[in-house]
Amino acid sequence: MPDKKIPVALVTGKGGAHLGAYFDALASSPDCDEVVVCDPSGDCFAQAKEKLGEKLSAVFEDLDRMLKAADPELAMVSLEAADAPPILDHLLDADCHLFVEKPACTNAEAIAPLVAKAEEKNLHMMFAFANRITPAVLRMRELIDEGVLGDFYGAEMHLVADQTRLGNKSYQESWFADRDRAGGGHLIWLGIHWLDLTMLATGHSITDVSGFAGIVGGQPLKIEDSAALTMRFDNGAFGTMHSGYYLDKGYHSHIRLWGSNGWIEYAEHLGDRTEVPLRWYRNDKSSEGVIDYDGPMDPKGYTPYVHQCIRAAAGAGEAPVTGAEALRVLRTIFAFYEAAESRKTVAVPS
Repeated sequence: MPDKKIPVALVTGKGGAHLGAYFDALASSPDCDEVVVCDPSGDCFAQAKEKLGEKLSAVFEDLDRMLKAADPELAMVSLEAADAPPILDHLLDADCHLFVEKPACTNAEAIAPLVAKAEEKNLHMMFAFANRITPAVLRMRELIDEGVLGDFYGAEMHLVADQTRLGNKSYQESWFADRDRAGGGHLIWLGIHWLDLTMLATGHSITDVSGFAGIVGGQPLKIEDSAALTMRFDNGAFGTMHSGYYLDKGYHSHIRLWGSNGWIEYAEHLGDRTEVPLRWYRNDKSSEGVIDYDGPMDPKGYTPYVHQCIRAAAGAGEAPVTGAEALRVLRTIFAFYEAAESRKTVAVPS
């Protein structure tokens, strides 16, 4: 296809997440020629003007007025989770491709009909799962496709972030700290990425979940600051995950996968291991011992991910995630919350 530049709308509100990163990505995207911003609070207008410059064509406080005045081909939506589903529905009715800040719901079944509508209208619905384009993640998928794991046996994951934010009063009063507004806590905000990557890399969905969730750090929150999960995959493999706010700063995170032919470990934010984000081992005759990844580290992060999503909306590239894949991980998380409350194993809806 010839190069095509598209107009993009950023739809947000008070407390919209990752706006700075999204403005930077829009400003530098070669596939976006103009941006309109809709924010009923008006809080982000000054930042939009500073970051986007001449690329910003207009700002609006009302979504219908924006859609009447502009004709965006892609809408980037970063809203409080409880507020997002009807806005996403309205934008699909306006024939917009969607870039969606997760979790965008407080119940996965609010997203299910939107995914179906997007598919019916041949529109992309791309959630903000930026880790999917990391070169080491792509290599992990290739290795599994090449048979390094063989038959998938088991997974162990952890994604641990800083507890410092939890003591901040502004955080405690934000929508992120209220399950009724956010859908959940650490697991749905951060742990979601590792669940998505594990299913993506192995090619297997999680079918059953159990475990515990709660507040272990003592802060006055209405979300979990810790979750411990057990899970079964559709091929019978088992997995565990620890998802929590524990550190004074930074992250500890990894994914370990085992199979009949060997193992793979993907790691980030582990001190010296950030130099080697991926390593693997084959236990057959072709074994060369433990092999360290020596490929590229970039592109990674929100800017190249947003660029890829804009290219997909312009018809110039593949979408990095589908609505069905996002729904799969959301259903997994909400099934886990049900399991943690009931102290029973819960099947993930398909």
